[in-house]
Order: sequence, then C-alpha cells, then structure tokens
Amino acid sequence: MMNVLKKIFITGILLVSCGWLFAQFPFFRLNQTELKSELDKLNHATANIAILYVDTVKVSQLVEDAITGILEKLDPHSVYIPKDEVKKMNEPLEGSFEGIGIEFQMLEDTLFVVQTRSGGPSEKVGILAGDRIIAVNDTSIAGVKIQNSEIQKKLRGKKGTEVNVRVLRRGVSELIDFKIIRDKIPIYSLDAAYMVDENIGYIRLNCFSATTYDEYKTAFAKLKKAGMKSLILDLQRNSGGYMNAATDLANEFLDQGKLIVYSEGLNQPRIPVFAKNKGDFTSGDLLVLVDEASASSSEIVAGAIQDWDRGIIVGRRTFGKGLVQRPVELLDGSLIRLTVARYYTPSGRSIQKPYKGKKYSYSDFNDKFTDEFIERYNDHTLIHEDSLLFPDSLRYYTQVLKRTVYGGGGIMPDYYVPFDTTVITPYLRKIVAKGIVSKIALQYVDKEKKKLQKEYPVFAKYKANFEIGKDLEEKLIAEAEKEGISFVEEEYEKSKPFLLLQIKAIIARDMWETSEFYQIMNDRNESYKKAVEILKAEATKFTIY
Repeated sequence: MMNVLKKIFITGILLVSCGWLFAQFPFFRLNQTELKSELDKLNHATANIAILYVDTVKVSQLVEDAITGILEKLDPHSVYIPKDEVKKMNEPLEGSFEGIGIEFQMLEDTLFVVQTRSGGPSEKVGILAGDRIIAVNDTSIAGVKIQNSEIQKKLRGKKGTEVNVRVLRRGVSELIDFKIIRDKIPIYSLDAAYMVDENIGYIRLNCFSATTYDEYKTAFAKLKKAGMKSLILDLQRNSGGYMNAATDLANEFLDQGKLIVYSEGLNQPRIPVFAKNKGDFTSGDLLVLVDEASASSSEIVAGAIQDWDRGIIVGRRTFGKGLVQRPVELLDGSLIRLTVARYYTPSGRSIQKPYKGKKYSYSDFNDKFTDEFIERYNDHTLIHEDSLLFPDSLRYYTQVLKRTVYGGGGIMPDYYVPFDTTVITPYLRKIVAKGIVSKIALQYVDKEKKKLQKEYPVFAKYKANFEIGKDLEEKLIAEAEKEGISFVEEEYEKSKPFLLLQIKAIIARDMWETSEFYQIMNDRNESYKKAVEILKAEATKFTIY
C-alpha cells in the first residue's frame, strides 16, 4: 500500500509542477492556477480509486486508461503509444533490416499487418495490409501474451532463409498459408522513376522518409539526363511521413523565399517554412497525382505547388490530415503523440478536414484510410465531381494567378478524375482477398523464369509483347475455385482486363524492379493517363515562368 501511495504522490508532484511548462511555452494560454487545481483533482481521484476500490487495481493500467480516455476526447490523431512500441515507432521511415518486409502492430493479442513494404518478400507472395498472422513456423502467436521483440525474432532472420506464416484474412473463412523467403528490407520511399516518352518523366513516392529527398534527387538527375522536360510526380496513396522531407521536396519546385507551409495553434505561434534556395525544377511542366489516401506530407507538397500556380494537381481530393503532432515522452518511456497545431497552405487553407467523431488508436491507423474510402464511395465523391460541394466561406485564391481553390480539408485537384469502378466485381474482391493473383503470377515466374528471360531480355520488349495466355487464365479460375470462389463468367469478363494486367505487372516486378510494375499498372491508372494527356496537349501551358 505504501508503494502505491508513494507512486501516486510522486506522480502528483510531477503533474502539478507546471511552472516549467509556462517557462518553455510562453504562448501557453491556460490559467496556471486552474491547471494545477484540475490536475490535483485528477490525482486525488486516482489515489482514492487505487486505495479504496473493492478489487485490486493496477495503478499503471489505471493511468494508461486515463491518458487514453483524455486523448480520445481530442482529435483523431492524438494518441498514446505504450513504452514497448516507442522504439519501433519510426522504423518504417528509417534504416534497413533483413526480414519479411511488413509493418505490424499487436492488436488484441494478434499480429496485425499494417502495411507490406513495397517490393518486399511479403508483398511478393501476397500478404495484404489488414492480414492477421496467427502462426509462425507452426507456432501460434495469436491469443497469447508475446512481446514485439519475440515476434521480431521469429520474423526477422538472415537473407535467404525461409519462414512459414499462417494468415487470417478478413472476409475469408479459411486460414491461408504462405512461405516467405527473407530478404534485405531497405526502407525505400521511391517506387518508380522512368521516362514516359522522350520528354515526360515520372516519379512515384510511397512515403516521406529520411531518404526521400536523396532518392528523389538521384531519380530526377537520371531522368533529366535522359531528356526530361516535364515531370509527373505521383503521390497517390502516399500517406506522408517526415515533414522536413516534404518541405525539402517542395523546395525543388519553388524559388527561394516562397512560403511552402505554415503551422499554427492556440498555444503555438505561427511557424512558416520557406523555400531555402532555388530548386532544380522551378520551371518546366509539373503535374502532381493525388487521391483519397494522399495525406499529411503529400498534402503539404501538393498544396504549395497548387497555391503558387507552379503545377497542376490531378486526381481526387486528398485525405485531409494536416495536424502537427509533438511527441511528449512520459516518465516510464511511453509517449503521447499530441496535436499542437494545424498545417496551412500558402493561401491560408487548413489541410486538416473537420473531425467527425471517430477516434483511431495507434494500432489501427491503417483502418482510417479504408473507412475514408468507403465513406467517399458511399457519398459519391469518389465517382462524381458534382458531389463535392464547397460553400463560399471555403473559397481561397492562388498566390500568382488568383485562381479559385477550396479549403475544408485536403487538397482538391485542378483536374478531378473519378475512381474507376468499371472493373470492381464481387468476384474480383474475393480473388484479391485470397491473394490469388500474386500466387498465380509468382508460381508462373518460378516455373518459366528462364524462358521469360530468354524471350524478353529487356523490359520494353516484355511490356510491348507479353500477353497472359489462356492457360494462365484457367489456372487463375481453377485456383479461385479451389479456394471456394465460384466462377461467375459475367463478373470475370468485367474484371478480366485488370486481373490480367496485374498478373503481367507482378511478373515484371519479379523479373525486374518495382518501377516496371508501375509502368504496366499505370496503363489503367486514369489519373496518370489524364496527366499524360494534359502534358501532350499542345495548347496546354500552365506554368507561369
């Protein structure tokens, strides 16, 4: 009992010692006496619960629950991160390792795949975001208390070694077994860089990491040397990352001294970020591709380019994640990621969309993109531009040409491209859920790789001439039936062009790199096709330099 009282007493002293906060943050506007009084109240309640409650109370859990409860009343992105998770928090953005190439969180004693690393071993065999890995090498890891460090020991290992995992997939009744060959997992943020034609270059970034700027510079120099005059920058499904990586990239397109973004909050002063020097591509046609999963740092780049009339934004309205989080380390090594300000574009638009009441914990942040997609699909804003209505109060103007742009959360593109629903069928969704497309493609490569390499020594020949044969189609259908997916001819024919293109793209990725995968898949990317069309239109000249 004395230990409990001592812990609560010490915690109380630390909580109510507010003078330091006021000294560090002169913009802090809450009355110091009021803050101390309310924290005393919280401390008093915690102490009495711990001492008087009818059953045993774990004080540490009580405090964690209180912190989590407080944060849930704020915004969707202020979260509590347990001590055990802090070390791994930034791993997706830094460093490299040997393993299976997934980002994961333990959710209800189950390993939840947040994301597969682009081009990594798990993605290649068909592991999907949202999968639950319940067993590793026949050892159950679901429903048992197991530390992240133990999970990592099981999944990571020397390049070339094998690990078998059993997966539970949402919407699939049977468990799915995968054999994964471990590999070096560099944390690349650049998926693809290639020349569309003799003048147009294309660069795709999947996130903003510690290496993004260097990766971009290397790719840009290569494309420039190849004759690039116009650039398509693809930020579709780029959920963000390091803010300084975004401002460094935006700097490449803007002249020195131009405002890129600013942040401001009730207790935080306005902090502007300006272009530091003249970038390498401050003139020349520039198009940026975005969609509903482009968020945070992606929106900073797109907003700056749009507001300065530097380029054209193509696609669909971005996610609308424009909050500044400050990491606050707690006494036991755990962390609060606390929202302290909002990001604004140069014209004054808040990137953050209005809160709608749903709260996401640190472990389920992947779901927010799925939920947003479903919501936009249901309200038709993914499909019809006319469904996007903006009141005059959200009207803003670009810095140079004074074009009308709209606030209200996210970046609304200059050219709206509806989501392509023409290939979406129940049959396709079931096949994708089972990972059958990847499985068929990789089985084919394993069997035919030498033949393919001989017949298609260069990618250009493969892209132009390789076609998915009837035998591979039949294997796809047979594998689906084997997994309990009945063949529906009408649905198959509707989805067939996408399915076959994806098989071709996966084969190309296995034979070459991720860049070749996107060169093929972009043939059905309507935003990409629109960007190329804009750049090739002789009358279209939108740059102002």
